[in-house]
Amino acid sequence: MSVRRRLLLSGLRGFFRAFTRCEVSGRENIPAAGPLLLVFNHLAYLDGPLVLAMMPFEVEGIGLSEVLRVPIIGQLLRLYGVIPVHRDEYDREVLRRALQVLDDGRILGLAPEARMSPTGSMERGRNGAAYLALRSGAPLLPMGIVGTESVYSTWRRLRRPRITLEIGAPFQLSGPLARGAERRVQLEAGRREIMGRIAALLPASYRGVYACPEEGVRST
Repeated sequence: MSVRRRLLLSGLRGFFRAFTRCEVSGRENIPAAGPLLLVFNHLAYLDGPLVLAMMPFEVEGIGLSEVLRVPIIGQLLRLYGVIPVHRDEYDREVLRRALQVLDDGRILGLAPEARMSPTGSMERGRNGAAYLALRSGAPLLPMGIVGTESVYSTWRRLRRPRITLEIGAPFQLSGPLARGAERRVQLEAGRREIMGRIAALLPASYRGVYACPEEGVRST
């Protein structure tokens, strides 16, 4: 890990300790090494920095280019070296870089919803995480984030917001990646599995479109 990343992560950990009441559960589920794909729900700009700061290893991240333009947080993510992606655009270079991370046995983190939820609850996920997992064969580590959506309003009341990060058991999608018409079916099933695993780590009010069992929510 570079000196710059070490300093940034140290600063982020200090920030969360000083200005939030952050609780992390399920650390025993974290594998010792990669390859590994971290997947989490997305509520606020702080979600990405939270995941980077709370993991015991170096994580490569994928983030929306618009988030990288946000003052302070965007600058920190750019300094860290997050892979920028444009929402709703197919980018071969992003896929190449993401797969290279996993092929090298490293850890990659992303939010399958591909944007912050405007409602505070889960939206329908995209197929990107399922594609990366099936293409690389890497296991996934689901995480549920609660509380980041109300951080700024809590700070305005001069209080420390409570944030929780629940880490679930690692799992693997059944592969390898299929071809043709079977691929779409496989990716949809993978997407439902991933989103269901994340939803199962969240309170019911955060599950959104994954609140019903038929959407793939599983108990852990």
